[in-house]
Amino acid sequence: QVQLVESGGGLVQPGGSLRLSCAASGRTFSDYAMGWFRQAPGKEREFVALINRSGSFTIYADYVKGRFTISRDNTKNTMYLQMNSLKPEETAVYYCASRARTWSSQNANDYDTWGQGTQVTVSS
Repeated sequence: QVQLVESGGGLVQPGGSLRLSCAASGRTFSDYAMGWFRQAPGKEREFVALINRSGSFTIYADYVKGRFTISRDNTKNTMYLQMNSLKPEETAVYYCASRARTWSSQNANDYDTWGQGTQVTVSS
């Protein structure tokens, strides 16, 4: 299976931006559909965005649409999440996940492999 490592989290002020990265290794990255999820303290893991294997198709959760952008560079074995206009309630651990299918899913249970997560804290 592919191994995933997230990076790019940190502390940002409300309204600020962060770019998360998810580096993959071990298998052919372009064989995997990918997704971003997040989990806040005391809450369930929730869907953020997904992207298919080629990067030609994306879906966003309504609460991030227009502010977040998911992308991938299969030549660099890396997926990204550009997050703009961040809100305090978006403080969470952000996870990337992969599944060995052409199409991604909004259901966390459909993913085979997860990264360790990266903490994003939105606070003044």
